[in-house]
Amino acid sequence: MEAHVLNSHQVRARWRDVLDEASAGVSDVIVERYGKPVAAVIPYQDYAALQEELDELRAARRAAAIYEQWKRDPSVVRPYAEFRAELVEEGMLDDGPQPGVADKADPSS
Repeated sequence: MEAHVLNSHQVRARWRDVLDEASAGVSDVIVERYGKPVAAVIPYQDYAALQEELDELRAARRAAAIYEQWKRDPSVVRPYAEFRAELVEEGMLDDGPQPGVADKADPSS
């Protein structure tokens, strides 16, 4: 599929045309601000088909950013057990067994 590159002023002036082209599958539109791509307008069906992959990509970016922050300053994180206890205390998490953690009272685990 063809992709048009427009700056944000052009997109603003031609918004209806941009939406019509994208929804009809005629072309994707790459929106630039100050010469750098910042967004894309694509058909909704394409977006819906890519939603799971987008969620994974965004989660990976957040995790990478947090990891880089931790490498610069390890004091920005706290132990999981402390965080989990806070969630339980606030009623946001059940106090059941933790996944992947063997129950010491249960000999079968």
